[in-house]
Amino acid sequence: MPNSMLIFFLIVVGIPVVAGLLADVYKRQLKFKERQLELLGNQTAEKAAQYAAHTERLEQRVRVLERIVTDRGIVVADEIEKLRDEPLN
Repeated sequence: MPNSMLIFFLIVVGIPVVAGLLADVYKRQLKFKERQLELLGNQTAEKAAQYAAHTERLEQRVRVLERIVTDRGIVVADEIEKLRDEPLN
């Protein structure tokens, strides 16, 4: 009789408790992975914005160089002097 009570107790109480604990561990692991992906996404977006800003600065400099190449005479010398005085970034 005590053996059957132990088996009944394990089935009714033990299995649901273990299953609940395993489900909780799994949920926590999913939340952790979700948070990791969210942080990675934020970092990626920040890097993309930095690259876009850098690309814009480079495009502006190329436009200035194109103007210098296509202009003639004293204008070219003036533009070169202006570029020397400006900071690089």
